[in-house]
Amino acid sequence: MTQKHDHDHDCGCGITPDYVDHARRRVLAGAAGAAVAGAAALAGQGAAAATEAARAAYADPETPGLPQIDMEIDLKRTALVVTDPQVDFLSEEGVTWGVVGESVTEQGTVDNIERLFIAAKAAGMPVFISPHYYYPHDYKWQFEGTLEATMHGIGMFDRPGPLDLTGFHGSGADWMPQYKPYIEDGETVICSPHKVYSPAQNDLNLQLRKRGVDKVILAGMSANLCTQAHLYELLELGFEVAVVRDATAGAKVPEGDGYLAAIINFRMVANGVWWTDDAVTRIGRAV
Repeated sequence: MTQKHDHDHDCGCGITPDYVDHARRRVLAGAAGAAVAGAAALAGQGAAAATEAARAAYADPETPGLPQIDMEIDLKRTALVVTDPQVDFLSEEGVTWGVVGESVTEQGTVDNIERLFIAAKAAGMPVFISPHYYYPHDYKWQFEGTLEATMHGIGMFDRPGPLDLTGFHGSGADWMPQYKPYIEDGETVICSPHKVYSPAQNDLNLQLRKRGVDKVILAGMSANLCTQAHLYELLELGFEVAVVRDATAGAKVPEGDGYLAAIINFRMVANGVWWTDDAVTRIGRAV
């Protein structure tokens, strides 16, 4: 892959690093509601939302059988956490596109994640990235699960070493180009990599706790794998977690629909299951 990205140029969505910084300055200057509303409106222009067919296929039951729980946003205690916002999961050039591409497209996942970045930055909400990288020593594991073997087999998220960025830019392990203005703005916390699915082996919990965060808005890839595993781990650690359902997606394989599996579990265990439109509105109202 030879994608190139100039960090000083527009990301292609009309949002530049200067815009993000200006939005934050307006928030700090007291024009918070206007900043978030303006950012959210701009984010929606030309964005690929979840298709009507997808909304119908994965619709919530008309008569829920379980209690309907929800989470309130407190900006002093809430953060946006995005799992694996990387090329290998979200780009047509990524190694998993053949199995996740349909779901990513149906949900409008790529643009919805960006809308969350924009809303969080405009509101001054802290943003955390929990990435996935594999180094050469990870290929010496003596046992692995089905999808671990698959990821290693296709060279997913590969890097030459933890201190070596050779070939990183534009690779499958790199961020989606349109997210770089938000992730590389000097404010976003990029955690150490998780190695299987959950954040049990990285520093996400530490970084959140050190910032006084105990409420998480969760998005990213992939729905029934890393995103779901982060949900479970964070819940076990005492966080409240709301998942943004159309800011994730899952693989569709003969074994089943990963996105459907995740949505069922999100409904059963999360403190909130939101659409991106709802999440953006809630973030704006919390300012």
